[in-house]
Amino acid sequence: MGARFCTVRRRFWHGLHFLSVVDCKMDFCNRISVCLLTFNSSRLLRDVLQPVAAFADEIIVVDSGSTDGTLAICDDFNIKPLYHPFETHGRQMNYAISRARYDWVLCLDSDEIMDDEAVDAMRLFKRTPGPDKNNAYRIRRDWFVLGQAVRTLYPVSSPDFPIRFFHRQVVKFNDAPVDDAAEGGASTLILAGHVKHDTFFSIEEVFAKLNSYTARVVKYKAIRPSILRGVISAIGAFFKWYIFSGAWKAGRVGAVTGVYAVSYSFLKYFKAWYHR
Repeated sequence: MGARFCTVRRRFWHGLHFLSVVDCKMDFCNRISVCLLTFNSSRLLRDVLQPVAAFADEIIVVDSGSTDGTLAICDDFNIKPLYHPFETHGRQMNYAISRARYDWVLCLDSDEIMDDEAVDAMRLFKRTPGPDKNNAYRIRRDWFVLGQAVRTLYPVSSPDFPIRFFHRQVVKFNDAPVDDAAEGGASTLILAGHVKHDTFFSIEEVFAKLNSYTARVVKYKAIRPSILRGVISAIGAFFKWYIFSGAWKAGRVGAVTGVYAVSYSFLKYFKAWYHR
């Protein structure tokens, strides 16, 4: 294939400022692998895959045993999921990264939907000459609970800006049992656009994940077994994550996020005490 030249405009954020580079020439394309984790993800999977398919050179789906329509949806996109038993999110994502063909990887969960501006930012990156592999890229993530935008969901505030796009030789996910993060890179930039994180779609899922997350924390992290500490932590969570955060203004959804914060704060200590 002969050399190609075109004019592109990059729109990235560095801190709170856009970085723009105009009239870049390129004779290559930076290949991107998208790594996606699934488990019974049919509710949103089409919405997640459609924007990704617009720029990805490869989509790696790692599934941990779905029994709904997840695998059929992957087949509609000509994706053959890889099965891998789930231990922690970080380990699962690092496994997906290890199976990618290309070094630049974008990591998403199956309830994270990219908007058009984020898709355009990825397309423009592909035409960026000589990107520095020591740069890691954050993307704005807006949290939704029960279909409503929220300001907080313990233990994060919305929006947050996780590192999700990077060179795999430089960045890896840590092994935190819950709320893991990608680490590495000499500096971080913020991609234009955002991701809609449509989590906790039902009250039943809220409590199912509450139980799963607290069980995982107790299993993989040293938690001091103490009911008293749990009570004190829960009281602190009530004020910080429900009152002071303003979640009380959000009606029923705010009440749900408040109960989640209080319950999470208490249960991790209570479960550690019970299983000691």
